[in-house]
Amino acid sequence: MSAEFVTGFFLEAIKTTILLSTPVLLSGLLVGIMVSIFQAATSINEMTMTFIPKMLAVAIALIVFFPWMMQKMIDFTENLLNNLPAYIG
Repeated sequence: MSAEFVTGFFLEAIKTTILLSTPVLLSGLLVGIMVSIFQAATSINEMTMTFIPKMLAVAIALIVFFPWMMQKMIDFTENLLNNLPAYIG
């Protein structure tokens, strides 16, 4: 196992992690910005008004993107397990 292989493997793992977390994080970010703009326009400073919509957006994003996320995780794991003999040898 060479240093280039280990670096490439960890780069692929990090890339997959970022790709899987992006839809959930972006949905929370967009809803947070919209709620902040609404709060600034109406001068309402209620903390639960920020928290609950973000929770709902993240839950909806997980429901919507879960099949795609699961397929990406399965592809990564299959690639890892199929090439395991080459990694060891």
